Amino acid sequence: MRQSSLNRRSVLKLMAGGLAFPYVSRGYAAAPSETLNHASFGASGMAFADIESLTASPHLKLVAVADVDLNRAAEVKKRFPGIRVYQDYRELLDKEKDLHSVNISTPDHMHAPITMRAMERGLNVYTQKPLAQTVYEARQLARFAREKGLVTQMGIQIHSHPVHKAVVAIIQDHAIGRVKEVHSWSGKKWGDSAPRPDRVDPVPAGLSWDGWLGVAAARPFIAGWYHPGEWRKRLDFGTGTFGDMGCHILDPVFGALGLTAPVEVYSTGGAPNRHSWGLDSVVRYTFPATAHTIEKPTLTWYDGDRRPPAEVASLVGKGPLSDQGSIYVGTEGVLYSPYIDAPVLLPADRFAAYKYPQPQGDDHYLQFVEACRGNGKTSAPFSYAGPLTEMVLLGCLSTRFPNKALAWDADALKVTNLEEANRFVRREYREGYGTAGLARG
Repeated sequence: MRQSSLNRRSVLKLMAGGLAFPYVSRGYAAAPSETLNHASFGASGMAFADIESLTASPHLKLVAVADVDLNRAAEVKKRFPGIRVYQDYRELLDKEKDLHSVNISTPDHMHAPITMRAMERGLNVYTQKPLAQTVYEARQLARFAREKGLVTQMGIQIHSHPVHKAVVAIIQDHAIGRVKEVHSWSGKKWGDSAPRPDRVDPVPAGLSWDGWLGVAAARPFIAGWYHPGEWRKRLDFGTGTFGDMGCHILDPVFGALGLTAPVEVYSTGGAPNRHSWGLDSVVRYTFPATAHTIEKPTLTWYDGDRRPPAEVASLVGKGPLSDQGSIYVGTEGVLYSPYIDAPVLLPADRFAAYKYPQPQGDDHYLQFVEACRGNGKTSAPFSYAGPLTEMVLLGCLSTRFPNKALAWDADALKVTNLEEANRFVRREYREGYGTAGLARG
C-alpha cells in the first residue's frame, strides 16, 4: 500500500505558514497599483493562519481586521503593526473605503452574514468552510456572487493539494469503473450529549458578547462553553463534526463524481439535543446518476466512533482504517483514499500496472489573490462551494430527524415529505445583523 510522506498535521502546518506548495513561484515584485488592500474578519486561530497565507503574496496588503474579542488581536497587531483593528465587522465595512478583498474566518454562524455584506460592497471574498450555516444561505451566496461577477473562494485548502487532484483524476479515468457507493468518515467529535450548563458567567473584558452572538438570539455568556472553540458543537453557532469536516472530506467525492443535489437524505443516528450537535452520526445520501456513477449512487457519512461496516472496511485490507477518509466502491474495483494521504487502488494485483496520476498542486490562497488581480480563476468558487456546502448541510439537517428519509427538492429548496424539517433550511436573524442579499427569496 502506497503511503504519502505528508501527514495531515504537517500539511496543515505548512499551509498555515503559506508554504504548503513550495513549487509555486512567489518571486515576483508588485507595482503599487497592483496591490490588493485586504481585511480579515477574525484575527486569531484559523483567521491568523489565513492571514499569514494570503499575505505571503507580495500583491496583498492587510490593512484592517475585525474581531469581537480584542484580546485575540494581539498576535496579528504584532505581526502587522500598521493595521487598523475593529470590534464590529459592520464598522470595518462602513469605514474602510479602499478595500479590494476580504477573508471571513469566524465561527460558522457568521460566515454568510459577513460574506454577503462584503459582497454587497463589491468585495472579493475568501470564506472559510463551511460556506454558510444553512442551506438557504449557501444558495444565496452562490447566487449573489454569480450575479455580481465577484472572485470567490471557499477555504477548503486541500482541494488544491496533489492528493486531492489525484483522487479526482483516478475516479474520472474510470479506473474502478462506475462508482456504486462511497463511504466517508471523520474521527472528530464536535458534538455534545450533555445539557447546557445552568449558570451565567461574567463576560471577559475585551469581548463583545453581543457582537459574538451576531445573528443568533441573545443568551447569557457561559465561560468555556461557546468561546473560543466550543462553538463548533453548538446548534446555533457551529455545524458539528459533519459541517466542520464534511466540506473537506466530501469535496473530492462531490467533485470527482460530478454530483448534483441529493434526492434523499437518511440519518440513522447522532441526533442533537436542544443545544448541541450529536455524536457518532451516520447519514446516507442518494443521488441522481452522473457520467461517473451507476443509477442512484449512495454516499454514507460516519463520524466520531462510527465507521463503515465490516464488509466495506474489509475491501481495503485487515488493518484499521485511517482516522479520516473515503472508500469508493466501483463496478471494477475499489479506491481507498485516506485523508491527505496517497490513494490506493484495490485489489492490488488487478492494479499492479496502473500508473497513478501525479498532478501538480496549487497554493489555494495565492490562487485567490491572483484571481482578484485578473490572473486565472479560483478552483473552489462559490459556484462550486455553494452546492457542495448545501449537500453537507443537508446531512447535518437530517440528523435532527433520525430514521426518517427526507425527500429533497433542490429547485424549491424544500423537504417535500416532512414540513417540520423545512424550518431548518433557513434561520431567522437577530435584528441588525441581516443583509438585503440574505433576505431575498
